[in-house]
Amino acid sequence: MPAHKSALAFVLSRGLFAAAAVAAPFAPAPLLRAADEGPQAYTLRYKFETGDVIRYEVDHRASIRSTMEKTTQQAVTPSESVKAWKVIDVAETKACPEGEIEFQNVVERVKMTNRLPDRAEMVYDSEQEETPPPGFESAAEAVGVPLSAIRMTPWGEIIERTIKHHQPAADPSAPITVLLPKQPVAVGDSWDEPQDIKVNAADGKTKIIKTRRHFTLKSVKTGVAVIEAKQQVLSPTTAAIDGQLVQRMMKGTIRFDIARGRILSQRMDVDRRVLGFAGRASSMHYVMRMEERLAGVTKAGVSRAETANAETATAETPKTAFRERSVLVGPAPSGKK
Repeated sequence: MPAHKSALAFVLSRGLFAAAAVAAPFAPAPLLRAADEGPQAYTLRYKFETGDVIRYEVDHRASIRSTMEKTTQQAVTPSESVKAWKVIDVAETKACPEGEIEFQNVVERVKMTNRLPDRAEMVYDSEQEETPPPGFESAAEAVGVPLSAIRMTPWGEIIERTIKHHQPAADPSAPITVLLPKQPVAVGDSWDEPQDIKVNAADGKTKIIKTRRHFTLKSVKTGVAVIEAKQQVLSPTTAAIDGQLVQRMMKGTIRFDIARGRILSQRMDVDRRVLGFAGRASSMHYVMRMEERLAGVTKAGVSRAETANAETATAETPKTAFRERSVLVGPAPSGKK
């Protein structure tokens, strides 16, 4: 897949335009309790009400440099968007007495840029342009419409997903929510979210790669839980498969407001090199940063000035500017990707 289309696919799937198909049956891994746990344990839950609209500002920067058959291409694809979770219903069930949450995932605004060598920069801003430039048609069609309807538990386990707007470039296995632990956790405890990712195998067939998102509660301060997250691959892979997984290999930090029951911010990074992803003479270096910050909450049509800088969020992580890196294509140190 060309570099600019690969980056667009990520933007269309990673929470910005996420409308995934029904996932494989979910089986959370058991909680891993820290050996030196303290007496304080925290219950982490999403706390939404019917009619809530939770908005996030998302800043995504990616740089992809790839070499194939002695030809090198680099694409830089910054994007900014506003996504909203519109809560349709919160209802108790026998399976979930705490109340299952149903919401629609909507992108209200997007500004996307493609920078390719020897080509004029292309920009699409949904607030400025009615007709998108070539290559941005699917992104334009996905703005302002429900992309999917999601039903989940208060700890973020997806029960059902219904696609409302089909997106050809979307990754059907991309995560929409951050899974929280079902049990109370202390600082240092960990929990896992198993994920099966479909990739293309060398024989032309598809193959399932088993992965997991590994979470650890790093600290709790002034009511804000700081959670570390990283993607881990469990199945054997090849360089060709690693090239397909590279965009998913994120690690970073999530800040969760325990009292209000919502994510305040998260920052995820990828910096990985893959050699031989499309033959012995091929290489790829993928650098990405995604930052998401709570922009506000609307309750029953009344907007509230609740942001990532709320009173409980004094442990704010400074927003760091993404820096495009100069990448030399060639052999990487042994053992590194």
